Amino acid sequence: MKRDTRVAHAGLHPDKHQGAVNPPVYHVSTVTYDTVGEMKAAEKRPFEGMRYGRFGTPTSFALEEAVCELEGGHRSISTASGLAAITGTLTALLKAGDHLLVTDSVYFPTRRFCADHLSRWGIETTFYDPLIGAGIAELIRPQTRLVFVESPGSLTFEVQDIPAIAEQAHARGALVAMDNTWATPLFFRPFEKGVDVSIQAATKFIVGHSDAMLGVITCKDQALWQRIKASVAAAGVCAGAEEVYLGLRGLRTLAVRLRQHQESGLKLARFVQSRPEVARVMHPALPGDPGHEIWKRDFTGAPGLFGFELKRGSNAAVEAMLDGLEHFSLGYSWGGFESLIIPTTGGVHRSATKVAAGPTIRIHTGLEDPDDLIADLARGFERLAAGSD
Repeated sequence: MKRDTRVAHAGLHPDKHQGAVNPPVYHVSTVTYDTVGEMKAAEKRPFEGMRYGRFGTPTSFALEEAVCELEGGHRSISTASGLAAITGTLTALLKAGDHLLVTDSVYFPTRRFCADHLSRWGIETTFYDPLIGAGIAELIRPQTRLVFVESPGSLTFEVQDIPAIAEQAHARGALVAMDNTWATPLFFRPFEKGVDVSIQAATKFIVGHSDAMLGVITCKDQALWQRIKASVAAAGVCAGAEEVYLGLRGLRTLAVRLRQHQESGLKLARFVQSRPEVARVMHPALPGDPGHEIWKRDFTGAPGLFGFELKRGSNAAVEAMLDGLEHFSLGYSWGGFESLIIPTTGGVHRSATKVAAGPTIRIHTGLEDPDDLIADLARGFERLAAGSD
């Protein structure tokens, strides 16, 4: 099947649901058995089929099957949020005395979890330059168990050389886990690039409507899936029935929405790039971006999430620019149908690399007409210029 057909049909089994096209919402806690023998048999395969609502239902199994097929992995695990998928992966694969390598451009809640929680459990984290590539070899220790990548970074958009990093990590016995939320399974195939565990904050593009919290972990093989699934289940982490259903429903339009996000996002990025107030645009799909060549080699597309740096502008001028926007909302998430914009100055936390000097802003390009969005931004730039005079 071609990609769009696979998106429409992956994980669907109408024959198992009396012909229903979409799997219904299974609200389940208790699962009953006819005999003690059946109950004991289920205990021997705790993560296969229905056993208890926390371990999965036909609705969550359908979402997991669909995401796994799109990512090209072995099996997936649904969780209550994208962050739960990240923390569930880290806690499953690390123990006291282990060393973890994390890209310096990582999503801030991931950084905070490593610094505040893993450190208390005796796990050391080293943050590395996202552009390090094969140079990651110099940072891998005998105790290094995992290299965590996020490409591109969700605030500063550095594109990592995932195949080079994975090659060095595997040569030294370390696994590679990736936050693949920006690209989704449609724009980046993680397991073809050497990733062992791929993580989606399905809250974003997969759900697509800003109305559900959801995460998905996909593993390259049965051993990793079993290890992470057991750990996540032991921690009591699971996705809600309604959220899983919304993720599965949103998945069906993912390819169509991403095409629009990409087309409009590039149009907005080129407009922003043309403005005299802008020092640079951080969008790997633009020729001239530092990550463009690797993006062109490894990715098949780019959504409408990008950033830019201003040449100058006081806090008051930037706030005037953003506060007056009509078609952009101020909001920290992304991936929904609505356009969002946030100031990121001061929100980028680094320990291994430097950040932009000027004020920075991030845009999530929604599904509105891009000409309306451009006109809105143009008026915003006028307010910025007036406030900077």
